[in-house]
Amino acid sequence: MIRVVLADDQSLVRAGFRALLNAEPDVAVVGEATDGNDAVRTTRETVPDIVLMDIRMPGRDGLAATRDIVADRALAGVRVIVLTTFAEDAYIFEAIRSGASGFLVKDTEPAELVHALRVVHGGDALLSPAVTRRLIEEFAARAKPPAPDAQRAALLGALTDREREVVTLVAAGLTNDEIAARLVVSPATAKTHVSRAMIKIGARDRAQLVVLAYETGLVRPGWAR
Repeated sequence: MIRVVLADDQSLVRAGFRALLNAEPDVAVVGEATDGNDAVRTTRETVPDIVLMDIRMPGRDGLAATRDIVADRALAGVRVIVLTTFAEDAYIFEAIRSGASGFLVKDTEPAELVHALRVVHGGDALLSPAVTRRLIEEFAARAKPPAPDAQRAALLGALTDREREVVTLVAAGLTNDEIAARLVVSPATAKTHVSRAMIKIGARDRAQLVVLAYETGLVRPGWAR
């Protein structure tokens, strides 16, 4: 069962999502919130699998709430999918950097929303390869300066040479199948390398792996893939 918390200041929006999701046999809405503070509190009380988080809410917004949820070790298994009526790149970048595992606009088709829950619940980031590549091109130009040498060494020192290679390919937007083809290994082996790299670096999913690849300096803007 995929347990979900809905965070949106509009009661009609929450009611619509609740009816849609509770109609699925493997999904249950276990809590609702009307602003960022309420979202964090409700998430801590219910510890759901996924929070559907609106960005624009009165008072504390969804991005700030997402950062709090991601930073709480007691909520390490919780994933956040950010919802907004604005499909602007700036919101996507900030949502990913805040720790969100997915980004959807509110006019997403119902079937796509349910699919998104299952994708994120399965451990993947809700970013298609095509979207990932577009984001990377923009993210590279906006990325913060690489972390200091000591911090970079601490984050990357545990990675094997192959794992570093795999992280650079993830940061290029390649899927596991594409990584496997590039490295001449099986898709299962590629997936294992990606998973191990995420654990060692502390990335929650592939989207965070891309962010960390740039912010540690492992991949730099203008890197030729």
